[in-house]
Amino acid sequence: MFNPLGDTPSRRFELRKFADEKTLADSVAEQWISDLEKTGNGAYFAALSGGRIARRFFQSIAGISGAFPRVLDRVHFFWADERCVAPNHPESNFGLAQDHLVSPLKLSTDRIHRIRGEIGGSESASEAELDLRRLVPADPNGRCVLDMVFLGMGEDGHVASLFPGVSDGSIQSSAMYRTVMATKPPPVRITLTYEAIAAARQVWILASGPNKEAALRNSLSPEGLTPLAKVLGIRQETVIFTDIRLPETGNF
Repeated sequence: MFNPLGDTPSRRFELRKFADEKTLADSVAEQWISDLEKTGNGAYFAALSGGRIARRFFQSIAGISGAFPRVLDRVHFFWADERCVAPNHPESNFGLAQDHLVSPLKLSTDRIHRIRGEIGGSESASEAELDLRRLVPADPNGRCVLDMVFLGMGEDGHVASLFPGVSDGSIQSSAMYRTVMATKPPPVRITLTYEAIAAARQVWILASGPNKEAALRNSLSPEGLTPLAKVLGIRQETVIFTDIRLPETGNF
């Protein structure tokens, strides 16, 4: 098992820069859909996140998918995190995807695996874990191996609902989902664990928006302490797509 607090994490990532949010979202959507078109016909398991860039990203997928008929038919959609709210609540990550991806493309409901945040923290996490394990193959360590995890990044460097200051020691090594108390509302959330993110075949970070340069710089630094920095330290490869302006020089 990996150590999410390893003393000397390596920095295996690729950084791709874009001029603005729309170009970023369009480019990621085009690359993902194109990759799906080329990578076989079997079931494919992806986890989605929320946030402003997610809205634009979902809209981009919906806008270009017509050029790739039926390419999404094999994709099962899970969620990287969810707030413990009703699915029609403005803060629901599922609700965001429903409005801008699921409904516009009329995706089959049997491939939409939302986290039922409205039933409560521990019960929601247990149910989400069972649903994930029912479908997604596991590696030799018992970790479900998602084909893709899409993550955003917050102004404090958080990803999914893994926030700074949350004790990593409370994460059970076998758990794919856990309940957390967020540092911003809504407070009670369900999130993929570091273990689940480490096991995924691909993790793409969409880092976009104002007031995030410091968090991204910290995350990319060898001494970074943000949740994103931990993700970069525990994975073999991560791709970061960003429109955040960074100096051309830096110890990344």
